[in-house]
Amino acid sequence: MEEVEEGGPKTEELPAEAPSEQIKEENDPYAYLERQDFSSEKFKIEIKNLPKIYGINEFRKLLNTKLKLNSTKIKAPKRNSHYAFVCFRSDEDREKAIETLTGFKWKGKQLQAIRAKPSPDPLVKKRKENSEEGPNKKVKLDTRSQEEMLKSSTIPLGDVPYEDQLKTKQEEARNILKRLGTELARLNPELRQWLNDQKAKHDGLPCELLDIRHAEDYDGYRNKCAFTVGIDDQTQLPTVGFRIGSYANGVTGVGTIETLRHIPEPTKLAVRLFQDYVRSSDFQVFNAEDHSGYFRQLMVRTAPDQIMLVVGIHPQDLSPDKLAAFKASLVSFFTQGAGKDAKITSLYYQSITKKVAGETPEGAEHLWGDTHICESLLGLKFKVSPQAFFQINTKGAEILYKSIIELAAPSDSSTILDVCCGTGTIGLCFAKKCQKVLGIEVVPQAVLDAKENAKLNEIDNSEFFEGKAEEILGSVCYRALSDVVAVVDPPRAGLHQKAVLQIRKVPKISQLVYVSCNPAAALKNFIDIGRPASKTLHNEPLVPIKAVAVDMFPHTRHCELIITFKRFDKL
Repeated sequence: MEEVEEGGPKTEELPAEAPSEQIKEENDPYAYLERQDFSSEKFKIEIKNLPKIYGINEFRKLLNTKLKLNSTKIKAPKRNSHYAFVCFRSDEDREKAIETLTGFKWKGKQLQAIRAKPSPDPLVKKRKENSEEGPNKKVKLDTRSQEEMLKSSTIPLGDVPYEDQLKTKQEEARNILKRLGTELARLNPELRQWLNDQKAKHDGLPCELLDIRHAEDYDGYRNKCAFTVGIDDQTQLPTVGFRIGSYANGVTGVGTIETLRHIPEPTKLAVRLFQDYVRSSDFQVFNAEDHSGYFRQLMVRTAPDQIMLVVGIHPQDLSPDKLAAFKASLVSFFTQGAGKDAKITSLYYQSITKKVAGETPEGAEHLWGDTHICESLLGLKFKVSPQAFFQINTKGAEILYKSIIELAAPSDSSTILDVCCGTGTIGLCFAKKCQKVLGIEVVPQAVLDAKENAKLNEIDNSEFFEGKAEEILGSVCYRALSDVVAVVDPPRAGLHQKAVLQIRKVPKISQLVYVSCNPAAALKNFIDIGRPASKTLHNEPLVPIKAVAVDMFPHTRHCELIITFKRFDKL
């Protein structure tokens, strides 16, 4: 839910000689190329005759690691497309890429590289299409109310009875498992008889599917929200809320969050008060089209009796003195002024400038109050910093973690390998039920937070390691004596293919508990885990034994699915 934008100065605010030029620029979808902001679209090429099968990450490594071409962005129209667009930082880099790639052979294909036209600004393009009249008009205007549009993009099931939501999500979990069973039977003949026996036991599924689980409270459950500061299309006032559509679809308007049932009341109050501050400020809100303005985002994190705010602005050309005055004004508003009613306990400032590929965003600067908020899960305490990952539904997370532990069923001699461990929440919840916890995480700050959380809870049988799972999983796993239960809770896209290969390769891993927030995207991982042994997939496959869905995101289409897999030869 990262958003930003709207606006642009009104015509009467422009210099007397400027309106015609302003209007001309507003209707030119390529005007952004002439602005001071960097855009890699200026230095773009098209690469043709790509091989039939390749991965984007593989392609990126070819360009930047092997050929050292310093690309900033790669866009392919679809997976394994025979052509792709690549952007660079300068004309020099672009010309070098064309010279290097033209005639270069990759996977048996001789590549061709030519200059490519920049993409038009989607907002301006859509605006022109919307303004067209007559039978040739290409775009249908969205006639829904702002509230309907906002609910559709945030809580599309908000008007559906909750019991019906649960039935739908349980059925979706069944469908994923059915597809998994069908694919495993097709790809691994050795499993067919076992799968047939499983399906006879479990109503056509390859494993037992427990009833869907959820927390009792299904309203006001989000403990973290990132709101956009923009212009409300209806009132034309600066507003703190969510975008009612995407920039790519020509929408920059921001709608109020008051009717969204998944956001808690303390968060709504903090948003209203910050909105008052924005509307009374001399600073304009950020304009996504021309990148003028200051106010961009407000992130709110909550825990019992705690509220953390992170105010994000684009500092533009503010002097250090003016920026310091702005920060002091924020502190004063929330500690002594009208904002005091929000009862915040932590306040941060963050500079949010235009993103450039490969550029690390600036961290948040602590202005006032506590540096962290403290969450409780299954009797443990966790310090949560502004950027740290923490499940957005605390009560739901307790149900989720209890279910993970139940399906893992560790013994006193088990080692829990927590892959993609974040701040260590899952692994540390296992600590009293196993011999050792080993965590792997790619984000350095998260690893530090995990170690700090272990100290906070006086847990001494855990270790956390920084690195990509696909690169260090094997070496970390060899620290375990035996009986390794791997628990993976990867991002929405699923586990990296190389990490799947590593899990199959390490014989100590006898069991895998896979926690997916997007089971459809993770299905390939599920299938690869159970494929027959090959040159790349070593050792015995892991097969599904038990599964359960946990609704962490009421009123949305998302749902967590936990599946426990075991080595086929250990059944």
